[in-house]
Amino acid sequence: MHKTQAWLADGRECTFYDRRPMQRDIPADRRSLPARPAAAELRFDVRSGRWVVIAGHRQGRSFRPGAAECPLCPSRGSAATEIPAADYEVVVFDNRFPALTMAGLDPPDLDAFADPFGPAATGSVPAPAYGRCEIVCFSPDHDASFADLKPDQARLILDVWRDRTEILHATPGIEQVFCFENRGPEIGVTQPHPHGQIYAFPFVTPRTAATIAQAAEYRRRTGRNLYDDALAADRAATDRVIVADESWTAFVPYAAQWPYEVHLYPNRRHRDLSSLDEVELDSLATIYLDLLQRFDRLFDTPAPYVAAWHQAPAGPAGRDFAMHLELFTNRRTSTTLKHLAGTEIGMAVFSNDVVPEQAAERLREVAV
Repeated sequence: MHKTQAWLADGRECTFYDRRPMQRDIPADRRSLPARPAAAELRFDVRSGRWVVIAGHRQGRSFRPGAAECPLCPSRGSAATEIPAADYEVVVFDNRFPALTMAGLDPPDLDAFADPFGPAATGSVPAPAYGRCEIVCFSPDHDASFADLKPDQARLILDVWRDRTEILHATPGIEQVFCFENRGPEIGVTQPHPHGQIYAFPFVTPRTAATIAQAAEYRRRTGRNLYDDALAADRAATDRVIVADESWTAFVPYAAQWPYEVHLYPNRRHRDLSSLDEVELDSLATIYLDLLQRFDRLFDTPAPYVAAWHQAPAGPAGRDFAMHLELFTNRRTSTTLKHLAGTEIGMAVFSNDVVPEQAAERLREVAV
C-alpha cells in the first residue's frame, strides 16, 4: 500500500491510497470554499448517560446529487470536486460537514462536562465536538458498489481501514474508531457514490460500553471470555452459519434484530482491524465480497445495508472485546421495508419478522 498526501482548498487533509508505489502528481484544489464550520457541540444527557452531538451546520450538506454534481467523483475538466485528481483508487479526506472535528481544538476533558450537577448539565456550557469524521471513497466509478470490486481492490480498502484505525487510535483524545458503510437511499444514504465513513469518537459509544459491561460481568461469573464462548456456540449452530473458513466465520445471530443480519468474526480474537495478519486480511477480502454479493441477490433489487465494523476502544476497557462486522438490511421482502416501530425507537426492544434460521437458509441459497 502506498500513500500520497494532499490538501483541499479549505485546509482539510486528503490522502490517496494505491495498491503499489507510484508517483502521484495531484493538482492543487483551486475551488473557492467557505471557511470550515465551527465545531459542533457535545451535550451530555444526564438521564441516559449518553453524549449527543448537536451539529446545526450539517443541515446544509448536499443531498443525493446526480453524477454531474457528485462531490466524490474525480475532478475532470471544469468539474472540480472534493477529490482534486482526475483518477484514484481509494481516497480518504475530512468530511466537509463534520459532526466531529479536531480543527483548532485540543482534546476536551469530557468528565468536566459530564458532571450531572455542574453548569454543563443544564446546557449552558456544551463541550466542543472533538473528534474526526472521514470519507472513504471506494472507487472513482460513480455507479459501482463495494460488491462490484475485485478482491485486490477490496483488500486495499481493508488496508486503508486498518491504517486509519491505527492512526486515529493513536491520536490524543480519541477513544473509539468506527469504520462503516451505508448503502442505498432506503437506509438513509445522501451520497450515492460508493463510499464509507470513519468516525473517531472522544468517548466510548453507548453500544460498545454496554457490550463491554456484559463481557465484564461474564468474566466475573465464569472467568472466561464472552466473545470466545459465544463464537464457539454460533459456529456449532450450523443452521445459522452462512460461510466459514480457517480465519473467519459469518453467521446470522441467534437473536437477530434485522430481517437479514450477518455477523462476521475472525476465528482468532482481535481488538481491532490493525492487528489482523496478511492471511486474515486476504481471506477477509474474499469473504466480505461474498457476503455483500449475497445481499445483492436476496431480492430483485440490490438490498440497502449498513456494514458496521465494531472495534474495541483505546486503553484497557476493551481488553475482552472482539472486533467484528455487523452487516444488515432493513428490507424484509422485495417490496417491503422494516420500519422501526415505537417499541424499537422508544424502548430499544426489537421485533424481527424473519426467523434467523430461515434468513440464514436464504443467504446460503443465494451463493454463486
